[in-house]
Amino acid sequence: MTKLVRAPRVVTAAADLTDGWIAVTDGRVAAVGTGPAPDHDAVVEAPGTVVPGFVDLHAHGALGHDFASCSADEARAAVAHHADRGTAHLVASIATGTVPDTVAALHRLRPLVADGTLAGLHLEGPWLAPARRGAHAAALLHPPTAAEVELLVDAGGPALRIVTLAPELPGAVDAVRRLVDAGVIAAIGHTDADTEQVQRAIDAGATLVTHLFNGMPPLHHREPGPVGVALTDERLTVECIVDGHHLDPVAVGLVRRAAGSRLVFVSDAMAATGCADGAYRIAGSDVVVEGGVAMLADGSSLAGSTITVGDAVARVLAAGSSASVDPGAVREAVAASSVHAAALLGLRPPLSVGSPADLVVLDPAGRPTVLEVPA
Repeated sequence: MTKLVRAPRVVTAAADLTDGWIAVTDGRVAAVGTGPAPDHDAVVEAPGTVVPGFVDLHAHGALGHDFASCSADEARAAVAHHADRGTAHLVASIATGTVPDTVAALHRLRPLVADGTLAGLHLEGPWLAPARRGAHAAALLHPPTAAEVELLVDAGGPALRIVTLAPELPGAVDAVRRLVDAGVIAAIGHTDADTEQVQRAIDAGATLVTHLFNGMPPLHHREPGPVGVALTDERLTVECIVDGHHLDPVAVGLVRRAAGSRLVFVSDAMAATGCADGAYRIAGSDVVVEGGVAMLADGSSLAGSTITVGDAVARVLAAGSSASVDPGAVREAVAASSVHAAALLGLRPPLSVGSPADLVVLDPAGRPTVLEVPA
């Protein structure tokens, strides 16, 4: 049975269509176009601009559940919270813990990647720089060893998609090479590296920067470091947390102009996402959430966010013109919230023929809502 979704505007990875339509058969995109439509069994009228479901490369949990320690059922509930807000594909981020706990988390979550609940697993730690640790407990951080890299690669198997590390640590560049050989995306983050150290990691195969600006030295005109390299090296995809706290809007604008074709919005959502303010814990550290802002209990650092990628899209679109009259802003948001991350993960281009029909509707202010297409 084929359902036809009609909308005043449809924005996909490849097209921006006025009075567009998407033919959906068995939950997948059968065709996309404008004008005359193929035969269909029913029509679903979308009340706004239709865009692809979001892809989140970096989320630690939701509803009080942390992917590093929760059960499989709790992880499914956390994923569902993000999915209800438009995230179609989510990579579960496992923050720093003891090596045995990390191995256990990888084994516990691997089945959720196999059944499609998760798009993959991400290790953020323990190979991070203590000076740029953020919420990661310093006592748990250390340089990678060849044996430990093999242990975690084996524990993650094909489910392990991303590993964040500090490239200046002893053994880090060798770890990058081994991760890339295993099909894992090596990401630069929580690092005090200088420009040359970052470039060595990229030459070894690193292709992603974990939450740009956060957990690294600030941009300096004589010492550009990770930020300067990320903004100028076309080999890197760059994450940004657009929650109004991690980055000033001017910094977001800088990334959009310098590296817009490589920008991905991530949530970095911690367990408090979808919950009330209060006390939480992540990466071995105590966290206090007030007004939706997660901070270490000692006030020294932000500790993840409480947003979804859809919140980032709404914030970016609300900062400019109305989503209904600013075609460029919507196309840019689709690229940063879906297209670029999907490409990095090797997924089909969003809303291309054969891809899952993960549909989100943006209202005139850019606020997203999941569009359900009845079977």
